[in-house]
Amino acid sequence: MTVSRPSPLLAVEQLVVRYNAIPALHDLSLEVLPGEIVTLIGANGAGKTTTLRTISGLLKPTAGRILFAGEDITRLRPHRVTALGISHVPEGRGIFTNLSVRDNLELGAYLRRQKAEIDRDFERVFTLFPILKERAKQISGTLSGGEQQMLAIGRALMARPRLMLLDEPSLGLAPQLVDAIFRTIVEISREGTTILLVEQNAHKALTIAGRGYVLETGRVVLADSSANLVRDERVRRAYLGG
Repeated sequence: MTVSRPSPLLAVEQLVVRYNAIPALHDLSLEVLPGEIVTLIGANGAGKTTTLRTISGLLKPTAGRILFAGEDITRLRPHRVTALGISHVPEGRGIFTNLSVRDNLELGAYLRRQKAEIDRDFERVFTLFPILKERAKQISGTLSGGEQQMLAIGRALMARPRLMLLDEPSLGLAPQLVDAIFRTIVEISREGTTILLVEQNAHKALTIAGRGYVLETGRVVLADSSANLVRDERVRRAYLGG
C-alpha cells in the first residue's frame, strides 16, 4: 500500500530575482510541506534573505512563481500575502521600538477582527514568552536583544500564520538565549505552524529542521534531510566547522 505524499504548503518554482541588473537568485526551487521545519543554509550573500523577502512579497521576481496552498502568490503585495497566512520575522527583528510591547503585538493582528480570538492569541504569546507579559507596557526599544527577538516572533504569531518565515532568529544573541529561541521555534511547530528558517548557525538549524537546502550564490546546490546534510562532508567543512 502506497502512502500519498501531501501537497506542499509552499512551492517555489525556478525563481529568478535581480537587484537592478545583478542576479540574486538563479532558477531557485524549493518546497515546504505542511507541518515541516525546513531550513535554508549558506554563506552571507547566498540568497537566503532574498528568498524569504520574495516569498513575502517584499521583492518581485523577474521569472518563476511562488505557490502557497496551491494559489499563485507571486505578484501579491505583502499585506495580501500576510492575509493568506504567511508571517515574516525579518533579520534584525523589525519591531517598532517607540511602541510598547503590547502595541507591537496588536499590530501583528491588524488584519484580524475577532477580538475573542485575538485575546486568546495574546495569551498564547504570553505563555510562550512569559517575559513579554511582564513587559507588556514597556517601550520595546528598551528590551534586551533576546526579548526583542521574542517580541518579533510573538508579533508574527498574532497574525495566526500557517507558514512562518524566520530570518536569522539567533543573530546577536547569547548562547543560552539562542537555545531558548530554538526551543520555542520547535514548540510553535508542534502547535501546527509550518516554518521556513534561515539561520547562520547551521548546526542549530539542522538540529531542529527535518530537511534543509544549501544555497550558494543564489542557487540550491544541495537538498536533503537534515540528518544527511549533517553527515555530508561538504556541509561539514563549509558550515559546521568540521
